[in-house]
Amino acid sequence: MLDDYMAAKHYVFHNEAVFSSGVLAPIGVAVAAMVRIGCSATIRGTGIPARMLRRMLLSFLVGLSPAYPALAAGPKIALVAPQTGPFAVLGAQMRDGAALAARQQGLEFAVIDETCETGSGPAIAREIRESGARAAVGFLCSESLDGALVVLAEAGIPALSLSVRWKGVREDAVKNGWPFFRMAPATEDEAAKLAEVILRDWSGDAFALIEDGTIHGRELAETLRNTLEERGLKPVFTDTFRPGQEQQVALVRRLKKAGATHVFVGGDRNDVAIIARDGAAENIPLTLLGGESLNAADRPVPLADGVRAVILTGEDQPAANEVAAELQGAGVEPEGYVLPAYAAVTVVVQAAGAAAALGMPLAQAIGETHVDTVIGPIAFDESHELSENPYRLMEWRGGRFVEPSNAAR
Repeated sequence: MLDDYMAAKHYVFHNEAVFSSGVLAPIGVAVAAMVRIGCSATIRGTGIPARMLRRMLLSFLVGLSPAYPALAAGPKIALVAPQTGPFAVLGAQMRDGAALAARQQGLEFAVIDETCETGSGPAIAREIRESGARAAVGFLCSESLDGALVVLAEAGIPALSLSVRWKGVREDAVKNGWPFFRMAPATEDEAAKLAEVILRDWSGDAFALIEDGTIHGRELAETLRNTLEERGLKPVFTDTFRPGQEQQVALVRRLKKAGATHVFVGGDRNDVAIIARDGAAENIPLTLLGGESLNAADRPVPLADGVRAVILTGEDQPAANEVAAELQGAGVEPEGYVLPAYAAVTVVVQAAGAAAALGMPLAQAIGETHVDTVIGPIAFDESHELSENPYRLMEWRGGRFVEPSNAAR
């Protein structure tokens, strides 16, 4: 890290005329402060973590970049996404979002086909390197990263995945110092947010944990139960229900017999909709909460108003509405990976501007920069995971998920 800051110092001294006056003077102030921070763990005499102040200064530069073309000029970016095969529709979503962002920024943009086949990683990395890209985004499949990250690290090319949640990728990247950043949530984030909601909102209620017997549903309910019991909160009822049934009357009656009024359901959207419908028909009031699986098509049984879910959202940002309107005008629906891909390009471009001003590696700037995007603020922790849990508590009302009216988030 010392080399990084010596490079920044060298950059400032050899561009003194540029950074000492005129419109770039504020940037000179930020750069000078960055150099003074150096590689200290804390700012001398304050106890403030140096990483925190570096992040603040980088964010300051990011905020200035739209006004100063020298900072806003972005690097060539590679998009790694499936172009053919069963995942081509998801690849098209990534391509549509990233292409719009690149076009708006005037960037060169290379598309690298992602086959999602075992052993494909090294070839993908070579294509990225040969394309001249300074960063790569996308990466739907973990197979594409296996063997690719070491090659990209040697070339100094950071990789941002929109999809891969597998723990092993993160652990290998941290251990080896590879510049891998994950814009997808970590595997434990969903359970962590659900536990937070239940501890906060249901601590005085009789609640149940039920799941559909699938691996995800069972693991989610078990993780929740362990977390809650460690905090002294125990369910009055737990059960594994049979999914895909036309009715769940017997289940809601068992819930009533157990005294449960609040129920977490580790199951898909239609099963939750049937439980809500049958509870209402039996005059058994139930407050229902689910996970990310509830963010799906509202059919065949419509979801009742009032059902809550912890889901990934953020597309209600004002900037997202503008981008969505432009996409729709071009015949593209802003669904799936469209807006996340747009956001990934935004992160790289704005971090690149700050990195250029400070003479630091792009990967370091990505890791220490806070960027406002169409899917909400993006910042990474020291493990290159999202610094904030991206899941939010939402409530189904009037045909869409909205912010709950009577709960803190």
